[in-house]
Amino acid sequence: MKTIVVSGGTTGIGEALAHHYLGRGDQVVVIGSDPAKGMRFLDRADQAGSRDRAFFMLADLSLISENTRVIGEIAAQFPVVDVLVLCARYFRSYRTVTREGFEHNFALYYLSRYVLGYGLIDQLEKADRPVIMNIAGPGVGPGHVQWDDLALERGYDGWAAMFQGGKLNDLLGVSFAADHRRHRTRYVLLFPGGTRTGFAGEFDPPTAAYVEEMKRMAQPVAEAVGPIARIIDAPPSAPLSAFVEGRQISLQLPSFDKDEATRLDAITRELLRNQTALDM
Repeated sequence: MKTIVVSGGTTGIGEALAHHYLGRGDQVVVIGSDPAKGMRFLDRADQAGSRDRAFFMLADLSLISENTRVIGEIAAQFPVVDVLVLCARYFRSYRTVTREGFEHNFALYYLSRYVLGYGLIDQLEKADRPVIMNIAGPGVGPGHVQWDDLALERGYDGWAAMFQGGKLNDLLGVSFAADHRRHRTRYVLLFPGGTRTGFAGEFDPPTAAYVEEMKRMAQPVAEAVGPIARIIDAPPSAPLSAFVEGRQISLQLPSFDKDEATRLDAITRELLRNQTALDM
């Protein structure tokens, strides 16, 4: 029996993966910010006879302090983590800042994934075949990293924030794999293609209409789960790999620039050091 941790595991692809692994006999920890959705996850597990292997942790992962708390709770209850699946994301048409001072998309879509991956590395390294599956947008999507305005204070746009988040996660994968090249944990970046998920967010009217059209044209969640699970169960041997709609892509693309990854990692570590100092 493996231990699977899923951030954003109470909706969409994360929820579907959680129930897939429960059905296979594993124990699954989902992290989410909505207690009602958490109870729905547990109730469904109960109906399927897997309630004793299903766990829900309530947390606002846009906050570094909450990520840190959850890491501590997971480490205390689960000495070994076989798989960490990173799914949590929330679209915002209007710029929002967390109470810790970070732009919300940057905090939830990037910083949380950074903190959870590094924070659970000790538990992952104890597994036989540890994997981090980061479901983002590797190597695809328009836009670029706005190095002089990572917080998107100038001319915020929800789509630009989401696409930048995808680019940041590409670079996170590069720096994580380089930092842990001596470890066994495999880091996988994956874009499943358009999927009919909940696509959580707060939308202006034009965006809401566009999202509904996207859902109508997208693949059902059930179709996305199988290919993702197969990669999780048998990841490439390389420290880092990236997939788009089931196809492995080259890490020589600009999205995986090693110098930019090093630059982002240094910025991130400084931001987190400053946040820790403020919390003391």
